[in-house]
Amino acid sequence: MKIAVIGAGAAGLAALRQCTSGNYDDEVVCYEKTDQIGGTWVYREETGSDRYGLPIHTSMYKNLRTNLPKEVMGYPDFSIPKKSESYLSRTEILDFLNAYCDHFALHPYIRLLHHVELVEPALGDRKWSVKVRDLQRDAVVTEGFDAIMVCNGHYFEPSIPEISGHDIFAGKQMHSHDYRIPEIFDGKTVVVLGAGPSGMDLALEISKNANRVILSHHLRETICTVFPENVVQKPDLMQLTERDAIFSDQTKEQVDVVFYCTGYKYSFPFLAESCGVWVDSNMVKPLWKHLVSIENPTLALVGLPYYVCAFSMFDLQVRFVLRHWHGERQFPEKEDMLKSETEEATTRIFKKHLQKRHFHMMGPEQGQYYADLANIAGITPLPPVLTKLHNKSSKRFLDDLVHYREDRYTIINDYKFLQN
Repeated sequence: MKIAVIGAGAAGLAALRQCTSGNYDDEVVCYEKTDQIGGTWVYREETGSDRYGLPIHTSMYKNLRTNLPKEVMGYPDFSIPKKSESYLSRTEILDFLNAYCDHFALHPYIRLLHHVELVEPALGDRKWSVKVRDLQRDAVVTEGFDAIMVCNGHYFEPSIPEISGHDIFAGKQMHSHDYRIPEIFDGKTVVVLGAGPSGMDLALEISKNANRVILSHHLRETICTVFPENVVQKPDLMQLTERDAIFSDQTKEQVDVVFYCTGYKYSFPFLAESCGVWVDSNMVKPLWKHLVSIENPTLALVGLPYYVCAFSMFDLQVRFVLRHWHGERQFPEKEDMLKSETEEATTRIFKKHLQKRHFHMMGPEQGQYYADLANIAGITPLPPVLTKLHNKSSKRFLDDLVHYREDRYTIINDYKFLQN
C-alpha cells in the first residue's frame, strides 16, 4: 500500500514507525507543514501566523511541564529514559520524540514544510488524491495514495465561547493557544475561564505574576487543591461589561484580562466534504471506534480520544488500522459500524449525561477502549497499569495541583506501580 501520514507530531511518528516496521511492504510519506517534527511539543515564541501565512500550530508555553508522569507517556516499544522525576519539561518530551524518530530512522519518510491543502477521494488506481504545497518552493503537487492517516492533532483550533458583552469589554481577551509567558499578566486581575488541565495549570502559573486570578468554571466535583491566596474560584462567567465580569451567582468583579482556557475544536480543514467525515458539536463522525471513517475505511483519524495515555494509544490505533487495511482483520459491514457508533453515543451522551462534545473523552474508560481495539484486531494490548497510573495521577492533579508534580512513580509490572 501507499500511505500518506499527515503531521509529524507524536501521532504521526507512531504511524510512521508502524508503517515502516517491516511487518508490511508499504510505501509511506509523511507531510509536516512546519520545519521540524514534534507537533504541539515544539515551542514557538510567535503567535498568530508563521512566515508562510499559516496559523501557528503549537499551543506550547514556555514553562510547561507535563501533567502526566513520564511512566505513562512513552510508546509501547520505546520508553522515556529513566530519571528521578516523573513529570518532565516540554523540552525533555521534545527530545524524547526526536530520539524516537532517530531510533526508528523515520526522518527519510518526512517531508518538512509541506502543507496538505486538500484530501479527496480519487478516481483511478489510487483511492485518494492529496494536494500538497511545498512551502519553500511555493509549488503545489498532487499525489495519489491507497490510504490516509490523519495525525494533525487537536490542540490548535481554539474553542472560544461567545460571552455576552465580549464585544464591548475594554480589557484584553486571549485564548491559551496564544499564551507563552506569565509576565504579560504582571499586576493584572485576570479571569481564567475553564478548569480543565490547562485552566488549572495556568491559573496557578500566572498567579505568581497577576495581582488577582479568578478561576471561573462549572465543575460539579469539588476541587480540593488549596490555591495561593490571590486565586479565587467563581461559577460561570455570564456577561462582560466595559470593565467588569459578571458571574452566574450575580457577583461582579472589575477585571483587566479574560483568559480563555476553554479547550480546542477538532479541525480538518484539508478534508473535502466527499471524504465523508465531519464535526458535529465537536464530535467527529461517522467513525468506527473513534478512528476509522465509516464512509471511507481507508481514511483513519489517529489520536482523537483525550484524557488518555496518548503516545501508547497512537501506537495501538495505528496497529489496529494496519491489521484491517492489510486484510488480517475485516471491517464490519457499514451498517454494523454505524450501529456501533450510535450505541456508544447513546450510552455516553444520554445514559451518562455527557454532552456531545465530550464523546471522545475517555478518562477512566480508556482501559476498556484499549482492550477493545486489541481484542478486535488481535494485537498486543496495552498493559492495564497505564490506565491505573493515569487515573491515579489525574486524581492527584485535582487534589493537590500545587504539589502533585513532586510525586514519583515506578512501574513494577503490567498491573502494578509504586508511588514513591
